[in-house]
Amino acid sequence: MEKLREHLLIGFGNPLLDIAATVSNELLIKYNLKRNDAILAREEHKTLYKDIREQFSAKYTAGGSVQNTLRVCQWILQKPKIATIFGSVGKDNYAKILERKAIEDGLNVRYQYTDDAPTGTCVVLITGDSRSLCAYLAAASHFTLEHLQKPENRQVMQNAEYFYMSGFFLTVSPLSAMEVARHAHKQNGTFMMNLSAPFVSQQFKEPLMSAMPYVGVLFGNKEEAETLAREHNWHTKDVEETGQRIASLPNEDHKRERIVVITQSSQPVLLFQGNSIKDFPVQKMAPEQIVDTNGAGDAFVGGFLAQYIIKKPLDVCVRCGIWAATQIIQQSGCTFEGKPSFQE
Repeated sequence: MEKLREHLLIGFGNPLLDIAATVSNELLIKYNLKRNDAILAREEHKTLYKDIREQFSAKYTAGGSVQNTLRVCQWILQKPKIATIFGSVGKDNYAKILERKAIEDGLNVRYQYTDDAPTGTCVVLITGDSRSLCAYLAAASHFTLEHLQKPENRQVMQNAEYFYMSGFFLTVSPLSAMEVARHAHKQNGTFMMNLSAPFVSQQFKEPLMSAMPYVGVLFGNKEEAETLAREHNWHTKDVEETGQRIASLPNEDHKRERIVVITQSSQPVLLFQGNSIKDFPVQKMAPEQIVDTNGAGDAFVGGFLAQYIIKKPLDVCVRCGIWAATQIIQQSGCTFEGKPSFQE
């Protein structure tokens, strides 16, 4: 653990308060929402909150994909302040909850505070073992490059070796995303990204592909990878072929091959590097053990990063990711308790 130091890993994402409820299929149909999908809220979702409040019991937890990932990473490392979160929030009570939770779980917090919007929220609709996310970005969409350029934040960037960003962040500040990507490349750090949701490859294809040459490690699930392939007219539904094609997209780092990690729910996790493909079985779970799949993808990356930043072999990183996801889906929300028991 002697390799661990403050600000070693920085995350860039949208800090959101999760409002989770177990709901009926009828509610999904009413709001045109799909199971296991993530979208940005549209006009038609204006009354969704009201419906949840009146018809279902909601639970509020600290959320936002990147913040969840870093919280899980910190939990596994058991040493505070290794990871730092950047994102934009409002000046309100939700922001205080998010910040308190992040700090309790060991994160450094470098939020940008805006007067122009309330803190963002994400409605998490649980139906059986599926979840549907609908995010109201609000303040999260007010993140600016100026925040990164403040001297104290530039210093944090200088100190980091690992930079992790959600695809969701591309919807907010593509300029900041490119600044981080180029900075990581220039100082020989590792820039890592998550495809995050199918809509990112569809509606934000340009910023995604501008950042891609700098991406050293890319995470995504099967559906997100398939959407990327479709958007590029690769004419394949084969996830292994898609993973290899993503790994071989143009790469600014001529010394290191890109690593691509594709999760497939209960099917094996696929790891691509150069021409090699490895698969890692996922622990089978009884349906009654699964409480909430909402944080599974975030937790997987948290587990992976906890090992990756201490330079463990990739096999160990993936196995820790699978272990972390398995822990989180047995809890409601992206929560954890006790000491982590991951064994290599």
